[in-house]
Amino acid sequence: MDRLSYPACYGGWQQQNTRRNCFRLLAYRRLPLDHAIAMSAPDSPCCPSPPERRLHLGVTGHRFSHPGFENHVGRIAATLDTIFDLIDQGVRDLPPQSGAGPIATARLHSMLADGTDVIAAEMALVRGYELVAPLPFGRRLNKTINALPQNAADVRALLAGDEAQDPETQGHAGAIRAISDRARLFCLADQDAAIVDLLLAKFDDPDDSAKAQLLAAEVSRRVALAGRILIEQSDILIGVWDGVSTAHIGGTGHTIATALQYGTPVIWIDTRTPEQWRVLIGPEALLDDRTASGDREAELQHLVHGLLVADSKAGHPGLATLFHERWRPRSSRFAHMYRRVEALFGGRSEQPRLRGLTEHYSLPDDMDAMAADPMLAAVRDLPDAGASMAIAIMEQVTRRFRWLDGISSRLSDAYRGGMIVSFILSSLAIVGGTAYLPLVPPAEKWGFALFELVLLCIILAITFFGQRKRWHGRWFETRRAAEYLRHGAILLALGGARATGRWPKGTETDWPEFYARQTLRSVGLPQASISQAYLRGVLEGLLDHHVVAQRDYHFDKARRLTNVHHNLDHLSERLFQCAVASVALYLLLVAAGELGFVPMEPVTHLAKLFTVLGVLFPTFGAGIAGIRYFGDFERFASISEVTGEKLEAIHARIQRLARVPDAALDYGSISELAHAADEVVFAEIENWQAVFGSKQVTVPV
Repeated sequence: MDRLSYPACYGGWQQQNTRRNCFRLLAYRRLPLDHAIAMSAPDSPCCPSPPERRLHLGVTGHRFSHPGFENHVGRIAATLDTIFDLIDQGVRDLPPQSGAGPIATARLHSMLADGTDVIAAEMALVRGYELVAPLPFGRRLNKTINALPQNAADVRALLAGDEAQDPETQGHAGAIRAISDRARLFCLADQDAAIVDLLLAKFDDPDDSAKAQLLAAEVSRRVALAGRILIEQSDILIGVWDGVSTAHIGGTGHTIATALQYGTPVIWIDTRTPEQWRVLIGPEALLDDRTASGDREAELQHLVHGLLVADSKAGHPGLATLFHERWRPRSSRFAHMYRRVEALFGGRSEQPRLRGLTEHYSLPDDMDAMAADPMLAAVRDLPDAGASMAIAIMEQVTRRFRWLDGISSRLSDAYRGGMIVSFILSSLAIVGGTAYLPLVPPAEKWGFALFELVLLCIILAITFFGQRKRWHGRWFETRRAAEYLRHGAILLALGGARATGRWPKGTETDWPEFYARQTLRSVGLPQASISQAYLRGVLEGLLDHHVVAQRDYHFDKARRLTNVHHNLDHLSERLFQCAVASVALYLLLVAAGELGFVPMEPVTHLAKLFTVLGVLFPTFGAGIAGIRYFGDFERFASISEVTGEKLEAIHARIQRLARVPDAALDYGSISELAHAADEVVFAEIENWQAVFGSKQVTVPV
C-alpha cells in the first residue's frame, strides 16, 4: 500500500459507515461476529486514524444527608460549575499537535448516588458530556439501596420493580431511575442475590445490629469496587469531601485517598469552604493543610494539557511518527539476520534451521484474521454485552494493534538485522584486507583493499541510514505501543483500565503510552450487567487462555534464547581456541625448522598463511562475541523466564478460582487476577526497554 499522508489517515477512514453497519448487524440482528465482520469488510486497507483525545472525569462526594453538605449545596454546585468551566476552557485552549486525533466530548463517570454525584451528572449532561455510571449493584438493587427505604415493604416493592409507599423513598427512587436512564450503566450485579438476602434480613429483623453491620460491610466493599473502576477510568477525579476521614471503605475520603495512591490527580472541594478548592497530586497532598494556591486555575489548565497532549523532546516527531510509516505486507528478506541467528543457534526446533524466515503481516483491516482472533472470540462469547464489546475492541484496539505490530516487526528486522550484518561485515573486512598475504604479491593487494573498502562503506551506510531513519527509536516506540494494546481486551472486558498515574514514561517521548491510553480509554465501560456467567466467561475463556498462551510463549522464548547465548558463546570460544592453536602450531614448526627436524623453507612460505589464520580466528571470535553482547540473549532469556514463572503463578490462581461454583465467583477476585496479569505485562515491557534502550545503531567497534 502506498504511503498515506497524515490528512488521509486523519480524515479518510472510509470504513466508518461499514463499521456502523457491522455494529447494527451484530447488536440488533444478533448475527455471529465473524458473519457480521465479513458483511462489512472494507474494499481496501487503510491506516488507522489516531484515537480521539477525550478527557475522562470522575466525581465522588457526599450525599445530601451528610452533615454540612445540604447547608452549602448551592455553593458546592457553583464551585462544580466553575471547575467544569475551567476544564472546558483548558480543552479549548489546547495547542495544535501534529498526528493527534480530534478532541471528543468529555466523559464523566459517576456512581449516581444522591447529592454530589447527581448534581455533577446533571451539569455534565447539560454540557453535552457522556455520562457513564459504574454501579456497585445491579440497576434495581442499586435503586433500592440508594432510595434509602425505611421499611421491609418498600424494600420488597422496589426490588420487585414497583413503587414504594413512602413518598420520600419513592421520590429518591424516581430521581435515581431518571438519571440512570440517561447514563451508560456498568453494573456489578454478580453478588446481588447475596446482598438482597442481607438487605431483607436487616429489615425483617431491625433489632439485630449484627445483620445491619454485615450488610453495611458488604455494601461498602461493593462500593469500593465500583470506586476503583471509577478511578481507573478517570483522568481527573473531582471530590466533594469534608476532609474528616479516609477510613470508611467505599466512602468519599477513601475513594480520594485511593485515587491519589494510583497517581490520579484529585480536585478537592471542601464542603466547609467550597470556593477554596485545591488540586491534589500524590497521597502526601492530603497531609498538606495549606489553603488553595492563587495559581490553581493555571495548575488545572496545565493538568488538562498534560493529559491531552503527548510530550516529546525538542526535535522528536512525537505522535506524527506512526502516521509517517509505510505499511508493507511482509518482512524484508534482506533484513532477517537477527532472526537467522536465532534460527541457527536456537537449539532444538521442529523446523529446519535454514528455513525461510519471511513473515506475512495481517493487514489491520483483515476481517477474517480478526474474526479468528481467540481474544475477540472470547469477548464475543461473553453474555449480555460481549458482542458489542467485541466490535468496540475490534474497531478501536485490534486494528491499531495490527498496524503497530506490522510496522514494529519490520523496524525490528531493520535495526537488529542491520547491526548483526555490521558485526559480520566488520570481521570480513579485517580478514579480507589481510587475505592477500598468502595469495598474491603486495603489488596486487589493491583488489583486497577494494573489497575491504566496500564492506566498510556498507557498514557506514547501515549506520548512517539506521541513525537517520531512527530505526532504533521508531522500533522502540511502536513496539511499546503495540504491546500495551496486545493485552487490552482483558481489562476492558471487566471495565478496568490502568490508572493514569501508573503508565510509564519514555525518556525521549511518551507518545506510545499516550496513544495506547487514549485508544483503550476510547472503548470505555460497556453497557452491561456483570453476572456470574459473565465472570466465568472472562475467567476461563479470556483471562486463562491469554495467560497460558503468554506463559508458554515466554518459556519457549527463554529456552530458545538461552540456547542462542550458549551456542554463540561456545562458537566464540572455539574460534579463539583455533587462534591459539594456529599460533602455537606455527611456533612449533619454526622451532622444528630451527632444530633441523623439518626443512625451514616450507615453514617460511607458510608464515603468511598463519598470519591470516592468526587474524581470522580471533576476529570472527570477537565478531561472534559482539553479536552475543548486542543481542543480550541471556538477559532476555532471564526476563522471559521470570515473566513465564509469574504467569504460571497467576494461572495456578485462575485454576483454583475456576473450581469454585458460580455463586462464589466475585468480581473483585477476577478483577484482581486481571490486574496482576497486566502488571506482569508492563514489568516485562519495562525490563525489555532497560535492556535495549541504550543499544543505538552504531558502528561495530
